[in-house]
Amino acid sequence: MTTPYELLFRHGFRHVDPERAHHLGAAAIRAAGLARPGVRTDAALATRALGRDFPTPFGIAAGFDKDATMIAGLGALGFGHVEVGTLTARPQPGNDRPRLFRLVDDRALINRMGFNNGGAAAAAERIAAAREARSRPVIGVNIGKSRVVDADDRAAVEADYLASTRLLAPVADYLAVNVSSPNTPGLRGLQDEAVLEPLLAAIRGAAGDSPVLVKIAPDLDDEQVEGIAALAARLGLAGVIATNTTIARDALASDPAVVAAAGAGGLSGPPVAARSLQVLRRLRAALPEAIDVVSVGGVETAADVRERLAAGASLVQGYTAFIYRGPGWAREINRGLAAR
Repeated sequence: MTTPYELLFRHGFRHVDPERAHHLGAAAIRAAGLARPGVRTDAALATRALGRDFPTPFGIAAGFDKDATMIAGLGALGFGHVEVGTLTARPQPGNDRPRLFRLVDDRALINRMGFNNGGAAAAAERIAAAREARSRPVIGVNIGKSRVVDADDRAAVEADYLASTRLLAPVADYLAVNVSSPNTPGLRGLQDEAVLEPLLAAIRGAAGDSPVLVKIAPDLDDEQVEGIAALAARLGLAGVIATNTTIARDALASDPAVVAAAGAGGLSGPPVAARSLQVLRRLRAALPEAIDVVSVGGVETAADVRERLAAGASLVQGYTAFIYRGPGWAREINRGLAAR
């Protein structure tokens, strides 16, 4: 059944520049947080993960609320946790526009945003204020490397991540370390175990009581995934987030000319779902039970969320389907989960 939002998208929003549409939607989401604060879900959906209580296992992935300005509104729409960011130690404008593209025939997105954000210090103040709300979503904070920092300078990279950690860990319910976006030069090279292990060890040491997770790419091979699982176990990380966007362009329904025109960037939505599920299963088989897996990538329906939970995810996140399904999406998923 087509919803009013889907009709509005089909005849209106899809013809608006995607980044402009996002900013218009963000204003409406902030208004929702003022009008109807708090997360209202069925008590049966309450979930324990990462040493925290979540009102529902379903949340919004990093990338949607880059600057921590929509936390209350996203909670009001039914997301049990909001992973803000990616935030960097230094404010940065991100890549040149246009940098966000819809592949409507695939219900997918391609983005090369480049961690555009106002910096960790400014966001920390907003997150601290959001934490004061009586009823609020769990707040995860996703951190990445500032673009101006040379990815080959390991000392500088560590110092950059630690600057963000010290500012944000005290206000975060959990801290996610992003080393898997394809849109910051050299970032994915940080997934190499020899580089990643000392970086994560330093971040975990500086994070205090905040649980630390690492977010990985779907483009790693199975051996690399298992290596990161072993690393997470050695370091005693709280969890692994699987997965980020993909650089692959396989089996798309969209016109190849449309895909080519969009250009480079990370692909999200249903095209990444199968690999995301494979990585989840691989991680769950390799990780100790005490380490949680957060599954993200191509989730659209309550059935998709149930499949990820059945495969061993402790929490599930979505993002791209929000663009296509609209503001009632999280509540629709929560109703579907509660019905089962």
